[in-house]
Amino acid sequence: MKNDTQFPQWEVFIQTKNGGPFEHQGSLHAADKKMALQNARDLYTRRNEGRSIWVVPTECIAATTADDAADFFDPANDKIYRTPNFYKMPQGTKNL
Repeated sequence: MKNDTQFPQWEVFIQTKNGGPFEHQGSLHAADKKMALQNARDLYTRRNEGRSIWVVPTECIAATTADDAADFFDPANDKIYRTPNFYKMPQGTKNL
């Protein structure tokens, strides 16, 4: 068995402006969430570009694989009502 002496790995997401999306910036190792937030601030927001930071333990992230794509992202062709093709735009609607 491998003797791993590193702290747990965390994924870092930064929001650069209020109301904007959170974008993945990278990973880091930290003992707990407080240390992860402080390290994320020091590593990824040096020039005051962040408004909010999320840190998530890497082990908590669930992801699909390329093999899952066909079943998981099925376009649901039998549910055509989910597309906007059948809706009429109200007259005068802008920026939609």
